[in-house]
Amino acid sequence: MLKYLINLLFPKLCLGCNALLLNNEKIICSECNHNLPITNHHILEHNDTTKKFYGIIPIEFSASMLYFHHKGIVQNLIHNLKYKNHQEVGSLLGKWYAKDLENVSQIQTVSEIIPVPLHKKRLEERGYNQVTTFCEALSKELEIPYNPNLLYRSRYSKTQTKKDKENRKDIANSLFDVNFTEADQNKHFLLVDDVMTSGATLESCAKALLKIPNSKVSVVTIAYTLS
Repeated sequence: MLKYLINLLFPKLCLGCNALLLNNEKIICSECNHNLPITNHHILEHNDTTKKFYGIIPIEFSASMLYFHHKGIVQNLIHNLKYKNHQEVGSLLGKWYAKDLENVSQIQTVSEIIPVPLHKKRLEERGYNQVTTFCEALSKELEIPYNPNLLYRSRYSKTQTKKDKENRKDIANSLFDVNFTEADQNKHFLLVDDVMTSGATLESCAKALLKIPNSKVSVVTIAYTLS
């Protein structure tokens, strides 16, 4: 009876479309689940994510899980994850995507999972890094250590959402650095972010990680923005 009253007063809504969830549905309704724009990047060698790094920086493997469309399911999921503290979205998607990544040969050589970091000021403002639960789910399912302390954002900046590609790239190139020891050398890092747009942030992060002697970098994001 108590559970019924709670559901009546505080109905659980799909975080993809805001529809009422049925009793057997969690976080995402069946229709949104069925209509998720899967990229299949993990089985495509020359995918959209990989092309962002061509001729710029050596990347072992790169893939995005979903395509990001304006006013689509994925935009709603990312918005709820990033701004509404629905971190369960990251956990769910990470668990799902790990099943696709577990058989990728390059992923099998990854030493650590590294999130794109927030500046301390931004972290205090938001209270969490939106990619944490996605990374933690990947870490658990793939049995790869999660290390949120190696890569850091060296200075604070305003959101880059409305900046053009060149401005984002110029800003990102000076934002990130690594705090490494000899124990971090000779490792293959899986760099993880929520959405790839211009690729400037991930490029900057990868360059920072590649300062570590004999390091390798792969990249995974939750979503890829189609221009």
